[in-house]
Amino acid sequence: MSLSRMPEIKGEINTLDDRLAMGLPPYHQTLKFQNIDKITQTLKGYTCDELIALLEITSIPLIQRYAAGMLLGMSGDHRISTFNPLMETIPAATVSMGTPTEEVDQVCKQFQSVGVKKEWILKETPAFEVSIPAFNMGVYPVTHREYLDFLEETQFDELPTSWLFGRYPAHLSNHPVFSVSEIAAETYVRWLSQKTGRKFRLPTEVEWEYAARGLDRREYPWGNQFHESYCNTAELGLFASTPVGIFPEGASPFGLLDMAGNVEEFTANDYWTYPNGFDITDDLLLTRERYKVARGGSFTRFADLARCARRHGHYHKSIYIMGFRLAESL
Repeated sequence: MSLSRMPEIKGEINTLDDRLAMGLPPYHQTLKFQNIDKITQTLKGYTCDELIALLEITSIPLIQRYAAGMLLGMSGDHRISTFNPLMETIPAATVSMGTPTEEVDQVCKQFQSVGVKKEWILKETPAFEVSIPAFNMGVYPVTHREYLDFLEETQFDELPTSWLFGRYPAHLSNHPVFSVSEIAAETYVRWLSQKTGRKFRLPTEVEWEYAARGLDRREYPWGNQFHESYCNTAELGLFASTPVGIFPEGASPFGLLDMAGNVEEFTANDYWTYPNGFDITDDLLLTRERYKVARGGSFTRFADLARCARRHGHYHKSIYIMGFRLAESL
């Protein structure tokens, strides 16, 4: 689904039935990748290393990379290491954050069919400069497997609501964990820091945006044009999570993956107004006093939320797919 063929969302997103909010009809509709049995059969003889290599080949059809990632998760994905997560060092820089105010109307027009409101885009204005020291950032968001290790050791009493009846979804072990709270994300990073002696934490908003878009102010992690096959958003038509790292074309300038789509990612910051910006009270604030800003969009939401500058957060509705990614102080 290209931006020119996006569905028209009629009504307030948070008042709509979930399927209507995602641009789906109320009746059953066969979705992408529901029938991958034949492709999976052709990959059954592959080793874990061979499956990982497939994920990194952009010329391989996405459905084959998806099947390889699913098999890898069930075989033991050694890209995923709870206590030694794969990180990239993001160099110190002075970066431009946010969106120039004069671009707001253009962004709203581009995404008007999916119900974007001007006030949502005004949250990311005006653009301003900020200096950021070097830090580490996780290549992938935290996965179900990693979160399980945390739960088994700590007996923390919040199970992801995406785990049906609280049962760990082993077949999704290398997918991002989602439907967790801000408190759960913060508790996880504190636990991991204590276990490893390292300074893990949630990324700040400015760190997240810089790591996603680099110094050339990209609209999306890969560039300025949206490509539905570069990330797992509603335009892809899957409407389910995907194994981490199966969209190599969607990598950020620093090699970080899944920063657009798949799951929304909590940052360390509560919502704040940018310098000389607009203080926006929308649905996210009307139901609480504060909320953590989330970034990156998800498999239930459209490309507007996958924009690097877009600021969002958790609302109590199923289509808000909340996960998180590690940062590390150096």
